[in-house]
Amino acid sequence: QVQLVESGGGSVQAGGSLRLSCQVFGYIGSGYKMGWFRQAPGKEREGVAAMDDADGHTYYTDSVKGRFTISRNNAKTTMYLQMNSLKPEDTAMYYCAARLSRWITSPTSPDEYNYWGQGTQVTVSS
Repeated sequence: QVQLVESGGGSVQAGGSLRLSCQVFGYIGSGYKMGWFRQAPGKEREGVAAMDDADGHTYYTDSVKGRFTISRNNAKTTMYLQMNSLKPEDTAMYYCAARLSRWITSPTSPDEYNYWGQGTQVTVSS
């Protein structure tokens, strides 16, 4: 069983930075897929970034390209989302997620992921 625990959220002013962490508990193996998602009040959960452990390929939604970076440590025990140049519209609850097999449709579709963290709040003020 895989468990994910996020941390690193908080409140920042526009233009600031935050780094979210997602600690992985349990055996995740190799070739897994991981993603970061966010959900603002009244909105659907949105895929922000994803990474394929098999080849290191990364995927980003257009609104965060050039500002956010997804990564993991070599031990594969922690996933990260570095968020720079934050904007008020980035305000949301952020979740990490994992899938142990290949994607079927889209790396940033919430339906693709089997394991989810509890979320960490990010608030960006103008």
